[in-house]
Amino acid sequence: MLDYASLAALAAVVREGSFERAARAQHVTPSAISQRIRLLEERVGCALVVRGQPCQATDAGRRLCQHVDRVRLLEHELQAGLPALDPQGQARLRLPVAVNADSLATWFAPAVAAFAADAPVLLDVAVDDEVHTAEWLRGGAVLAAVTASARPATGCNSRPLGAMRYIAAASPGFVRQHFAQGVDAAALARAPSLVFSNKDELQTRWVRRLCGRHVELPRHTLPSSQAFVVAAVAGMGWGLHPQSLIADQLQQGTLVPLVPEVWSETVPGTQPRTQSQAALDVPLYWQHARATSALLDGLSQAVLAAARATLVQVF
Repeated sequence: MLDYASLAALAAVVREGSFERAARAQHVTPSAISQRIRLLEERVGCALVVRGQPCQATDAGRRLCQHVDRVRLLEHELQAGLPALDPQGQARLRLPVAVNADSLATWFAPAVAAFAADAPVLLDVAVDDEVHTAEWLRGGAVLAAVTASARPATGCNSRPLGAMRYIAAASPGFVRQHFAQGVDAAALARAPSLVFSNKDELQTRWVRRLCGRHVELPRHTLPSSQAFVVAAVAGMGWGLHPQSLIADQLQQGTLVPLVPEVWSETVPGTQPRTQSQAALDVPLYWQHARATSALLDGLSQAVLAAARATLVQVF
């Protein structure tokens, strides 16, 4: 049987990033936190925390943290049905989730904000590329994630959300300077592009589809969706932007698509599918732990409703 005081100490260290902050959160001394984790590591026979700035969980540590989160969900459900178990009233429950930056900057934040305003939760949102957020689930760091992977992680369900539509765009001056003779492999190999991080492959994917081959792109790295827009308007480079994030700039003409947009008709009442080489649709999925929890179900419903109202429905 695992000692849940030790598990709580482990989760606190991983969440807070240090033994000192974990001790303050748990209302104990740092030595007590250290002793609990050492006993837990002896119990499971492996290291659970990599000491550093910040402290990070090992693979085994992440799985135990996920176990703690699921147990807390179950306890919350039990206390809701048996109030005598918690005479002081239910405390807010931590819900760790992962999401890509562009979803967070557009449709995801309003959805979870509305949910958290009415639910007894504290959301702990991690940001990563949509191709990599599923790794947070597999490693046990989060209970739910917006991801580009349709295949559910072990112990999780996967539900389609729709597609984020990206537009390859730049300022009119940038287009005149770098693409006066057209957007081709030679011009793209010279013109500075914008990427979110070294994990960001959107620009590379769009160029490969446009040119039929890989092109090595000169890149500025800007780890912010909003900074992408500001930098593009200023003429720093071209990039793939969420269409909903740059709608005003496209309408005002401060950003223009790199290649013409041509839209095709679809079923009435749905958003048009693109035939434009300027656009790239990235399907997204909501994966969440298979835990019986009204809170997790409520979060999922809020996320799914917002996605269906704002994303391109390609499924």
